[in-house]
Amino acid sequence: MKELPNPTFALSPVQMPRGSLHPGQTATGIDFLPRRMQSTIAVGWAQHQDEVREAQRLRYSVFATEMGANLPNTLQGHDIDLFDDYCEHLLVRDVATGQVIGTYRVLTPAQAKRAGSTYSDTEFDLTRLRDMRQRMVELGRSCVHADYRHGGVIMALWGALFEFMDRNRLDTMIGCASIPMFHNGVVTGNAAASIWHQLRQTHLAEIQYHVRPRLALPVEALEHHLQVEPPALIKGYLRLGAKVLGAPAWDPDFNTADLPMMMRTADLPARYRKHFSMDVL
Repeated sequence: MKELPNPTFALSPVQMPRGSLHPGQTATGIDFLPRRMQSTIAVGWAQHQDEVREAQRLRYSVFATEMGANLPNTLQGHDIDLFDDYCEHLLVRDVATGQVIGTYRVLTPAQAKRAGSTYSDTEFDLTRLRDMRQRMVELGRSCVHADYRHGGVIMALWGALFEFMDRNRLDTMIGCASIPMFHNGVVTGNAAASIWHQLRQTHLAEIQYHVRPRLALPVEALEHHLQVEPPALIKGYLRLGAKVLGAPAWDPDFNTADLPMMMRTADLPARYRKHFSMDVL
């Protein structure tokens, strides 16, 4: 097994060493789940390259096979991009089979410096977020196996993510939340445009945090009065206190409209703070 590299850059202004990222590989972030669920899934951070490969195979299955994304053929059956080597990879496993059934990747501030940017920087101009970068992580490539798409798996992922943020004194998460362009059997941006017009009325961040898409979805030229629900993951982010940072970008490779979103730990509602056992930073 190939060990992952051990970066030495600080994670935050307190000069925190890499060793404090993951003090132990226990099933973190699931104490609040029903007891039967705690016995069937386990959460941990990838420690070896082969574990990252498991996450990349799950991503390929969801994004390419299921959703039709056009992914680079770096390694057959794997979703790999240049940011993977800089990220921490969070995994949820089915205890009975050992199979990876859910994943997120996390790009810390120090590793974003090493990579030269975040993935979100490739889709949006994040200039207005520059003063937040020292305590800001990027979440990405989130997916759950089709057979396990119930609340338990995503809550386990979120629990581990918020524990990670709390322990490493980081307070802001950003990322691109995808809306499929395939709607009612047709490839169209109408659903995404409609969701954007809904959320800009209810969940738009303050103007000082607005960002601009590099390849904008032409929302004003599309039908934007459809009564459509946001994807479940976006609705979950909103329940956690997330805000939308601006209009969606179009990602032609994944054939999605991507909404820029930001979630701050200070905005986490009290009921979730209790679940995740978090302190206010």
